[in-house]
Amino acid sequence: MKRLHKFIITSYLGPLILTFFISLFVLLLQFLWKYIDDLAGKGLDWTVIAELMLYASARLVPMALPLAVLLSSIMTFGNLGENFELTAIKSAGISLQKFMLPLIFLIIIISIGAFFYSNRVIPYTNLKTGALIYDIKHQRPELQITEGVFYNGIKDFSIKIKEKDYKTNLLQDIMIYDHRNNKGNYFVTVADSGYMKITPDETKLILTLYNGHSYEEMDENIKNKSYRKRKYPQQKQEFEKQVINFDLTNLDFNRSDENLFKNNYQMLNISQLEYAEDSLKHNYKKRVNEFSSNLLKRNYFKREKNFKQNLRARKNVKPKFEKQLKNDIIINTNKKDTINKIVKQSLLGSISIKNIDSLYYSLSKKKKTVAMKNAITYARATHNTIINSKKQFNYKAEVIRRHAIEWHRKFSLSFACLVFFLIGAPFGAIVRKGGLGTPVVISVLFFIIYYMISISGEKFAREGVLPPYIGMWISSYILFPIGIFLSYKATTDSVILNPDFYLNFFKKLSKKYRKKTNK
Repeated sequence: MKRLHKFIITSYLGPLILTFFISLFVLLLQFLWKYIDDLAGKGLDWTVIAELMLYASARLVPMALPLAVLLSSIMTFGNLGENFELTAIKSAGISLQKFMLPLIFLIIIISIGAFFYSNRVIPYTNLKTGALIYDIKHQRPELQITEGVFYNGIKDFSIKIKEKDYKTNLLQDIMIYDHRNNKGNYFVTVADSGYMKITPDETKLILTLYNGHSYEEMDENIKNKSYRKRKYPQQKQEFEKQVINFDLTNLDFNRSDENLFKNNYQMLNISQLEYAEDSLKHNYKKRVNEFSSNLLKRNYFKREKNFKQNLRARKNVKPKFEKQLKNDIIINTNKKDTINKIVKQSLLGSISIKNIDSLYYSLSKKKKTVAMKNAITYARATHNTIINSKKQFNYKAEVIRRHAIEWHRKFSLSFACLVFFLIGAPFGAIVRKGGLGTPVVISVLFFIIYYMISISGEKFAREGVLPPYIGMWISSYILFPIGIFLSYKATTDSVILNPDFYLNFFKKLSKKYRKKTNK
């Protein structure tokens, strides 16, 4: 058995390493395709690109590892089945479970290592990658002046050329707007031709102009002057040759402080996510309680220390309503309101009144109209307050869910290695096809199914449709029983995935159909 265990482990490790780098390369190409628009035309140094690729590759390891496990499992057991080695092992009285046992332990070790990698390394690589992508996105494009288009890459200047000779580097019909005074297009330089070159240290751009002139609008004291009386003074200068130096230090690639990104949920490990989520939940509950308390105090109920004094301020209120008002109205304000104002606020829904009809019909027709208008205005203001607060609470709840999603992701991706092994190993034993052809097609199909389910579950969890522990594990909930089912079928030598079985089945059906038609 030791030789057999050594044989299966050595047979599996080679395809695993090969498929891991292939999967990582494919995912890296997908990453480049996603950010190709941000990388192109920025004049970035190759070291920056290499650094980004390094961190991106390390970031994609948890996604590439399950795919490699699936592909290598199908390849290994497909080769063994195709060469009748599995048949020989079973004929020796060794079951498929015993034969797979060393690989199961190996996959468990790989899953545990993937979890520690996701918990320790991934937050660091996410921080490096996120900060680097942010800097690249905010990097200005390199100096590429296009014919007939204003170029605004140089700070405080806008340059336009009509034609450019790429052999002699001669520029024709040059127009330059100087915005350094922050007053608009007050200073304009126009030239017939010119040459452009960059200093060896790439810190200055030297533009030599020929046969041109410049316009500058002068300041005018416009106090006590009407629009028609303004003179709009300007200064015009002509030149045969003029040299302008532009500072290009703003085009350099600048790195941001990584501490600005370290509190993002993707840059946290398990313990930091738990602490941050607990703090966010506590703050969320506190804000909800404060909002509900303020809503009851300021919008629904009013209280007044001088209740009796304000109650008698209304002369035309009948004495029989006085006792009822004392028991039914709760007033909350710092000012000494009259009973008339109390009634208006009661109609707004800001106070609690049991017999609102009797109080309302005691008013005159004019005061009823005023009370209704005030009530509608107050109700709309309260409604807007609730709507705006609801948006803030939804955003805070989404941030809490994102922390929970990231917490479950570290476990779900590690567990996916075991799930894919339970699918790939029996699948390869049943199909009995090795190489890279059939296994690649089958593994890609299963991985697409897993990825689509995972993305949908994560989206539902992020939007609050499903709890995070269901949304992030739903793909494993679905594929794990499939792996158990395939393991059972592989153990019992099932022909469920043998194409010859289905061809023979359809041939038998066609023969029966022909016999019936002949009769």
